[in-house]
Amino acid sequence: MTTQCHAISMSCGGRFRDDWIRWSPAQRTFLLQGMSEAELAFLASQWDVFAHDHQRPPELAPNGAPWLIWLLIGGRGAGKTRAGAEWIRCQALGLPPFATEAVERIALVGETEHDVREVMIEGVSGLLAVHPPDQRPLWQPSRKRLEWPNGAVAQAFSSEDPESLRGPQFGCAWSDEMAKWRHAEPTFDMLQFGLRLGRQPRQLITTTPRPTALIKRLIADPSAVTTRAPTRANAFNLAPTFLEGVMARYAGTRLGRQELDGEIIEDRPDALWSRTQIEDSRVAEAPSCRRIVVAVDPPASSGKRADACGIVAAGISDSGIVYVLADDSVAAATPTLWASKAIALWRRLEADALVVEVNQGGEMVKSVIHEVDAAVPVIPVRAVRGKWLRAEPVAALYEQGRVKHAGCFAALEDEMCDFASTGLSNGRSPDRLDALVWAVSSLALQPKAAEPRVRVL
Repeated sequence: MTTQCHAISMSCGGRFRDDWIRWSPAQRTFLLQGMSEAELAFLASQWDVFAHDHQRPPELAPNGAPWLIWLLIGGRGAGKTRAGAEWIRCQALGLPPFATEAVERIALVGETEHDVREVMIEGVSGLLAVHPPDQRPLWQPSRKRLEWPNGAVAQAFSSEDPESLRGPQFGCAWSDEMAKWRHAEPTFDMLQFGLRLGRQPRQLITTTPRPTALIKRLIADPSAVTTRAPTRANAFNLAPTFLEGVMARYAGTRLGRQELDGEIIEDRPDALWSRTQIEDSRVAEAPSCRRIVVAVDPPASSGKRADACGIVAAGISDSGIVYVLADDSVAAATPTLWASKAIALWRRLEADALVVEVNQGGEMVKSVIHEVDAAVPVIPVRAVRGKWLRAEPVAALYEQGRVKHAGCFAALEDEMCDFASTGLSNGRSPDRLDALVWAVSSLALQPKAAEPRVRVL
């Protein structure tokens, strides 16, 4: 190690970090220009020098004791993934000042297996990217595990399979985008039972904000510390055009406050649905349904700027309760793509029919579906009233306890709790909500005499 590297190494976490923050851009440039490639690579690996304050682990919990849960809530691009990957690197290798000893067994939990691999492990700010070559763990996709040279092991898990966490044990964990997890409560619960190794098992949760019951409970937990960060806190590492564009469009809006400022936005006072109402309607799974439909709200156009295609499935039980079963809505899709997605869901759920709004496209909408599969039963529906008036009777069914959610549908529920007489706060079309309204209406608000009939077009 060169003299300059040695000086940096000895002062990291102390004077060098303070100096780096204090120095002007010209002074930093002067230092960097005098370094060799080896020195630059070494400096880049010193996370303690460059981490933002919100990316550094807190010292104590609100109760004055060492924290057990670190909840890092931030806007898009705020550096949450980098913070999570660096924290795990420090835990696996026992790197001070963020760890006092190496943790031998680690859990990595994401929304899906794809997210764990593509974001947490192989992503541009993921675990493989933040390690210098001589420290980098070996990723074994078939075994869903990382192995470090010192023997530390991290296992990958998905919130889609909470039971996979039953049995393994860990000394620390990193959970990413928990606010989006489909089975958030059981996955979190199973993880807590597994955190039983070492003197003080800890966990980091990195997530964009959503006011889910679990997130709100963790914020209030006296053993948990919440760190917040807006997107602009990481502006140096973001494309200027991105920051300028999204700020110009979304600054001050409800969506912007959530996705850019990292705020947890509670219910919109004038919305038809509330978070509490939806949480109260949630069940783990639906019973056998006597009728299932997949409702489709096609976009008026296709391409990158087109509205999403709402695709929502629901079923009705013998007791007359409607269960929302799936939200497979797709953004910026071609007609063939959204038709294929809707038909795939129809097949997977063995549904009775597709309920399709034909205001936009009419015969074209039906022909697109039949080009993919001519055997699919299609029930055309046409909107003669505005979105608010169509949604009101469905909202009344929720109030009566006649609609349940079989699982968590975060994007759909966000639209529901943001939909008022003036529409969504971001001005976009409530495509998922429209599909939900058509699905529930076709099952619970149609004349009973007409219900058994399925017209094949």
